[in-house]
Amino acid sequence: MKKVLFVCLLLTGQLTFAETYVLDLDKSIAIAKEKSYSMMRLVQDFKIAEYNLKSATSRFKTHIDLNLTTPEYTETIRTFEDSTGLSFYPVKRLNYETGLVINQPLPTDGNVYIRNGLYNFDDFFSNNRSTQMNMRIGLTQPLHAFYGYNSIRSAFRQAKLAHERSSKQLKREELNLIYDVSNAFYNLLSVQKSEEIARLDLDRQKEAFDIAKNKFDAGLIREVDALQMEVDLAEAQNNYDLARVNQASAENYFKELIGIELNDSVVLNSQFNYEVVIVDPDKAVELAMKNRLEIREQEIQVELNTMSVKQQKADGMIKANLNAYYEKAGVSTQNINTQLGAALSNAYSDFRTRPQNYGVGLSISIPLLDWGENKAQVRAAEARLKQNVLRKEEVQRSIEREVRNLVDDLNSSLKRLQLLEKNLNVAEKSFEITRQRFSDGDIDSQALALERNRLNNAYNSHLRAYINYQLKLADIMRRTFYDFQKDEAIE
Repeated sequence: MKKVLFVCLLLTGQLTFAETYVLDLDKSIAIAKEKSYSMMRLVQDFKIAEYNLKSATSRFKTHIDLNLTTPEYTETIRTFEDSTGLSFYPVKRLNYETGLVINQPLPTDGNVYIRNGLYNFDDFFSNNRSTQMNMRIGLTQPLHAFYGYNSIRSAFRQAKLAHERSSKQLKREELNLIYDVSNAFYNLLSVQKSEEIARLDLDRQKEAFDIAKNKFDAGLIREVDALQMEVDLAEAQNNYDLARVNQASAENYFKELIGIELNDSVVLNSQFNYEVVIVDPDKAVELAMKNRLEIREQEIQVELNTMSVKQQKADGMIKANLNAYYEKAGVSTQNINTQLGAALSNAYSDFRTRPQNYGVGLSISIPLLDWGENKAQVRAAEARLKQNVLRKEEVQRSIEREVRNLVDDLNSSLKRLQLLEKNLNVAEKSFEITRQRFSDGDIDSQALALERNRLNNAYNSHLRAYINYQLKLADIMRRTFYDFQKDEAIE
């Protein structure tokens, strides 16, 4: 009894949490943008690029670090050798220290820093307390950054390009998702309509079978005609069952794509209405050249390759570094029993009176012989740059061809849809006339079956043409970043 109750509660919970979605295409796309796994992954990729850009921007800002040692106690054995031999004695030391470093990177790839330190060493073997404080202001500047490769500016530019690329990738994948959802939506709509057509066909076949059975019982038709109607009814039933299986499969795929639970119900709302959209091929090509990520990706890659060539050339140049500092220091040594405050005061007094320290240095590195290693690497980088320039031109031509063909297909699919819409109206009227003639006994079952197949083909052809036209509109939107139905750019 408990098991039965548990199963009932479980099923009740499942039924409670199942939702019913009444969706049109726009609602389906909105849900997919929010819940689909592919979109959520892309959002995280975009966040990564944003954080990387923020990190690169922060490299230009002041960095402050505080280092503390509070305290550090050590016990070691030290050796001492003289004329009397080798002696060992213990060394016990207590160490306190703190350091504050303020570092300001420069756009010239150098940095200015201020380094403050306060140190105290208690040596229990010699009974001494040593205290030291210092302050250093310094500058480091690689001079080759002015004529060679500036790493900090290049890193910032690379981060900006990566952010731009991620932003455009997100938009492209969003348009791809719109197309995929549109494809799945219309595919589900197609199988639902096919199921409806199969059900209507089954109903018509049942009606025809009943008419044929009554006629056969009355001796008005041959047995072979009645048997043929029975075979046609079985075929219609099989087609209907198969259509229901296809509908369930398409529904599950659609739910997975837009990110809803498989046990949820989906009801599609579409009236098979369409807008007549005429696309100018020249405008479509212009928009594609302006907005397509593939072209911008190649431009970004060309810029990155240009940086790589510059960096490789800089590796073979003369390098020079300028270093300068100004330092004040104060030290004091007293008995270990001296109070820490007094020791610090003594060190500060020495800090004020002790002459300052300073230094200026220029270091130069001159590559003399590398047997053509750097030159070969530069040539390889230049070849990669040329390769990407050619690739960019190839992509531009490919996109122009692709968009022009797509516009031609769109205009052609519109004409076909309009034609098949008229054919469907004719086929519906023709079938009604044929069914009435069969009821009156003017034609046999084969003629009725032929007309029924013609009507089913008209339904399916019109459905395929409608879906093809809608998908062409979605496809040209994702390939030009422009909504021709609304006549507005995709932001």
